Parts: sequence; structure tokens; C-alpha cells
Amino acid sequence: MLMIGLAGATLAASEHAWLTAPGVSGVVLFSRNFNSRDQLVALVEAIREVGGEDMLIAVDQEGGPVQRFREGFTRLPPLSAIGAVYDRDAEDAIRLAEEHAWVMSSELRASGVDFSFAPVVDLACGNAAIGPRAFHADPAVTAELAQAYVRGMHLGGMATVLKHFPGHGSVAVDTHKAAAIDPRSLDEIRRDDLVPFAEGIAAHAEAVMVAHVIYPAVDAQPAGFSRRWIGEVLRQELGFNGAVISDDISMAAAGAAGGVAARVNAHLDAGCDLVLACFPDAVEEAIAAVHGRPASAPERLAALRGAVASTWEGLIDNPQRERFIARITALHAVEGSTQA
Repeated sequence: MLMIGLAGATLAASEHAWLTAPGVSGVVLFSRNFNSRDQLVALVEAIREVGGEDMLIAVDQEGGPVQRFREGFTRLPPLSAIGAVYDRDAEDAIRLAEEHAWVMSSELRASGVDFSFAPVVDLACGNAAIGPRAFHADPAVTAELAQAYVRGMHLGGMATVLKHFPGHGSVAVDTHKAAAIDPRSLDEIRRDDLVPFAEGIAAHAEAVMVAHVIYPAVDAQPAGFSRRWIGEVLRQELGFNGAVISDDISMAAAGAAGGVAARVNAHLDAGCDLVLACFPDAVEEAIAAVHGRPASAPERLAALRGAVASTWEGLIDNPQRERFIARITALHAVEGSTQA
């Protein structure tokens, strides 16, 4: 029901009660929780020792500007670099998407992390918060690369999270900082932004993260608070049966619902299975808000747990990994050329 944020690189005594509270299903980690890979492994073990083996552990490890764990992990290029390759060699870009996903997911799984909130399948249409995190502006290209990325994550033993439904790429505002309104019609969004989500769902993505964006031609509420977007469009129209995850409730655009408790309940009432309370100062109020609520569908959350993983030693002895790393890290040059 809740995924919560922790304060630092070790588990504080005061956080033990959070991990054992009813309704807490997992932890989302950030750069503040990371010093080294050994420290990360110890933190993951401590979380599960207190919260139980079923406690989900997740992170944003997209690559480019959003990669929480860096030291000791492959420095991943942004997805836009793969999209740039697609424009000259589609088959190579599809292979690169799979390889990027496999490297990212296999390194996290070897460190005990269940999943990354990836891939971004928003369109590269100028949003300030999305930027190079998106593959491409073309819905068909984004859809093809998203399917490849889902395949690569699955090969790495990791569930996938398509984000940010129903499409965050075409509204200029950064929802971390302010309310965002996208005036387009549902037909326009279906034609463009929903295409990568539909194809990612067809590739058996396990989860979808919902945007805090308001689409007033469809619903007056942000998508994460909207039964129409979640129940009608995502569940019924697109046939998605996996987990629906909110974006962080501390973001400015989530303020449409009110305070922390109101934001949590608005997401759950609309049909979200997991709500992200990423900042420690919101956690206690979020936990109080879910007290007495029925648990989320356990089978949807179970699908987010990582598969059996290689050890780190086994991973670094894999010659395929070295080939993949060489290919994807070469994309940093592509990234530089596209920004010049």
C-alpha cells in the first residue's frame, strides 16, 4: 500500500516501527541512502531483517540525470541517446535498449534491490522534468524501444514500471515544482502518448506509475487521483491488470488533494495499489492515513519482487556484461553530440 523513504545510509532505530507498520509494503531508496555498493547491500539486508523478506525495495536507476546509485555501478547514459541511435539504425537501437535494461537490472538485482521505476515511456516533447529521460518524440519509436527495454529488464530478473501514465512529456511544467495542466483531448492522448503504454503492457509490464498531471478535457483531477484514468482508461481500455503506483506524494503537483493524508487516500481511492511517500517527514502521516484500510491486491505486489539473481561476483565474471557495458557506455558520446 505504501512505499516509504528512509533518511540515510543506515537504518535508524526510529525507522524500525515504520517498516513493521500495517500498510507499509516497501522502501524507495535515493542517493541519500547510498555511499557504496557494500553499504547498499547491508542496508537492504537490514530493511528485510526488520520489515520481512517480502518487503519491496525500489529505486530510480534510469540512467542519465536520474541514477541514484553511481559509485561501483555502470554509469548509464540517458534513454534519449538510444533514441538518437534509432534515427540512423533502428535494429541497433533496439539491441541497445535491451542491453541498457539488462545491465541496469542485473546490477540492482545482484545488490538485492527488487526493481527500478523504469522505463520512462513519456514522449520527448519538451517537458522540463523529462528531458533526456525519454527515448524519442515519436510514439511508435518510443513504443518499440519501450518493449525492448521491458524485455531487457525481464532478462535481468526485474519487474518493469512504465511511467508516467498517461503521458507527462507534452506539458511544460515540472510537477515537482508546480501544478501541471495538459489541455489535450483524450483522442489526442490516445493517438500519441498512450501508444508506448499499450505496447509496454503488451510486453507484460508489471506496473504503471501515474502522473500528477491534470488533463481537464478528461478529468478535473490529476491522473493519480482519477478513477477515470486508472479504472476506465488504464484498466478497462488498455486491459492492464498489474500494479498501479503513484508518483511521490510530496511533489508540488500532488497538492491538489490537500495534505499528506488526503493525498494518500485520494490515490488509493482512485485505484492505486502503491503510494510513494518518498520523504521521511511525510512517512508517519502517510502511515496513519492507511490505518484500517484493506490491503492492496497481494498478487500485484508479489509480481514486483525480484527474481533469483546472480551474485555480484558471478555478474562481473560474465563476458556478455562486459560487451554490453562497452556498447552502452559508448552512448555517452552520442549524448554529448545530441546536446551540442
